[in-house]
Amino acid sequence: MEATHPSEKTGRIGRMLGHIEAVGNKLPDPSMLFLISLVIVWVLSALMAPMSFSDIDPRSGNPLVINNLLTGSAMATFLSSMVTIFTSFAPLGVVLVAMLGVGVADEAGYFNTSIKLLLRVTPAMLLTPAVVLVGLISHSAIDAGYVLVIPLGGIIFHAAGRHPLAGIAAAFAGVSGGFSANPLPGALDPLLQGFTQPAAQLIDPSILVNPLNNYFFTATSSLLIVTLGWLITDKIVEPRLNRNTPVDADAAPADDMDAIGPREKKAFLWANLTMLAGLAVLVLTLLPADSPMRDASGSLNSFSAPIMQSIVPLIFLLFLLPGVVYGFVAKVFTSSKDMVDAMTKAMQGMSYYIVMAFFCSLFVYAFGQSNIGALLALKGASILQALALPGSVTMFGIIFLAGFVNLFVGSSSAKWALLAPIFVPMLMQVGISPDLTQAAYRIGDSSTNIITPLMPYFPLVVVYCQRYVKKTGIGTLTSIMIPFSIVFIVAWTAFLILYWTIGLPLGFGASYVYPVG
Repeated sequence: MEATHPSEKTGRIGRMLGHIEAVGNKLPDPSMLFLISLVIVWVLSALMAPMSFSDIDPRSGNPLVINNLLTGSAMATFLSSMVTIFTSFAPLGVVLVAMLGVGVADEAGYFNTSIKLLLRVTPAMLLTPAVVLVGLISHSAIDAGYVLVIPLGGIIFHAAGRHPLAGIAAAFAGVSGGFSANPLPGALDPLLQGFTQPAAQLIDPSILVNPLNNYFFTATSSLLIVTLGWLITDKIVEPRLNRNTPVDADAAPADDMDAIGPREKKAFLWANLTMLAGLAVLVLTLLPADSPMRDASGSLNSFSAPIMQSIVPLIFLLFLLPGVVYGFVAKVFTSSKDMVDAMTKAMQGMSYYIVMAFFCSLFVYAFGQSNIGALLALKGASILQALALPGSVTMFGIIFLAGFVNLFVGSSSAKWALLAPIFVPMLMQVGISPDLTQAAYRIGDSSTNIITPLMPYFPLVVVYCQRYVKKTGIGTLTSIMIPFSIVFIVAWTAFLILYWTIGLPLGFGASYVYPVG
């Protein structure tokens, strides 16, 4: 049989991604997509409400019921709550508050100088893994990577003479696709543990789960994700972008990397000293055992600790203060009005996202209220349970089911709140520990983040891309990110099985096996 030439395979992959891009770009604008999805949920809720389901809702212990959202009372509640639904939409506040500080630092020129100096010390061949790694580390600041690292990925690549959408893709892959790969502990660790432990206690009331029970695995996984992100960006994504997606002629030109004058260097020095002083004050505040930034038990890394609840405001200050210092020392700012103007400009750039967030918040609310998402999760879990597969195969099933559900229910904690009471007790009864089950869930939860338009930050990444290629749509971004998603979920799953087979520790106080009987 005649072998297929590698270029033919590459051509077929390119054509497939091209078709995905074309179909995806025919979808309505993200705002209208969420509006259409909202109407579909309303109709489905009315059609499915009379149906009876035997699936037990783990949150209440009663059979799951689909709520009809088209009743008079439901619509009255929806209309009376619409403003609150929008203003309480979590990503909206995160994005806007962070962008106020980031906007000042950006307009002052602090980022431009930082990027120029970064590119001077980073070898060209290591630019991609550096961007992916920064994306992974940003997980410690919860959602900061979406509003800071991803747009900077485009700026850095553009400034280096590379395709800016490739930089955005590499950063997006690190921030979102590698959401559960982090060399540093993050707020997600105690958040997931908070659902895993009660689920495990349904079988064993005395069992305790360490908040960092997956830390060694997620830290080691960061090496895998950085390597995969590097190869996919440089070998697949960027060559295709260079061939098929030229940067707009009127896109903001890349800055001259050598154009750093004495005033900018002085401003950069004082800005960094300001940042370091702020960090020092923060560390000194955190050190005392009775620090007000600790939780009631004295922990700093629990989800209820004030420090974990203050990440976004701290990001705001972390960039506002050095941005202000840089602006005044560099003579970019001459009055407080210049600072306000910088914030105003940043908010003007977010106007499209605010409109999109309005419709997205309404859809997310309706989807949750209807219980349709919960039904999808429970049905999938029931099928997996009925198959009674071997442990390693079950891990594959959990990972891919979590990845599938992630296409419809974006919140990591919301999915795990639904799935943990089923997965964790079920697998404990066949000897699989809660720690391993949680690790498997995290892989599926991460890998498909980057290909679902229903993920709240997905349309924001489209906006970042449109700064360089105005025709960018949902299909464009999806086609760019599909190679990352497929490779991540397959390779990361294999990595977990290998990690398990070797017997490397998953994390603090963690095990692979739960003793049965």
